[in-house]
Amino acid sequence: MMSPFYMMWDPTYILIVIGMGISLAASAYVQSTYRKYADFHSAKGLTGDDVARYILEYAGIRDVRVQRIRGNLTDNYNPKDKTLNLSETVGPSTSVAAIGVAAHECGHAVQDQVSYLPMTLRSAIVPVVNIGATVSLPLIIAGLFFGQFITNIGILCFALVLVFQVVTLPVEFNASRRALAILKEGELLSNEELGMARHVLIAAALTYVAAVFSTFLQLLRLIILFGDRRD
Repeated sequence: MMSPFYMMWDPTYILIVIGMGISLAASAYVQSTYRKYADFHSAKGLTGDDVARYILEYAGIRDVRVQRIRGNLTDNYNPKDKTLNLSETVGPSTSVAAIGVAAHECGHAVQDQVSYLPMTLRSAIVPVVNIGATVSLPLIIAGLFFGQFITNIGILCFALVLVFQVVTLPVEFNASRRALAILKEGELLSNEELGMARHVLIAAALTYVAAVFSTFLQLLRLIILFGDRRD
């Protein structure tokens, strides 16, 4: 039987290290890109809050409230309570980077309004994914004692996390495309400023791509260690 020590420190642990490295690199890149373009301020002097309210009005969305939340780049759109939450570094800022982030979150509000299929699907599978993520490791460990079938169920439960992250990719990329299109059509940013905002949103999107790779490597490790295990 496989020892707990081997399970944690076997050679496949390098896959976890690689995944962590990819995630850390992506996070560092988005932070550095944001800081770079945070030094460039909108020629029109618009803030993240201004742009968010403009885009919501432009899209005919009147049931979403723009509000402030604490933190740095903690911005999000909550479809449950219809709130667009802009962080302290984005909402009041006139930087091109902040405007890009605010517009991106508005892109999610637009997706919600039009019932964008990938977003609807992502919201629908959240409860199942949360359960799968919680029970996957206990099931895999239980399978060491009670049989391969239980282990396989645990691996499949963990795979749900990867499915969720893959579904998230088109949601994030589409939100950015919608945001940039409205910024351009509304002439809220110049062409040069639009290019800067695009760089920020591409950098942010890479964090989601990195998450997919990281989770895939974790899943691969579980399959190598526990898939089709012979007692």
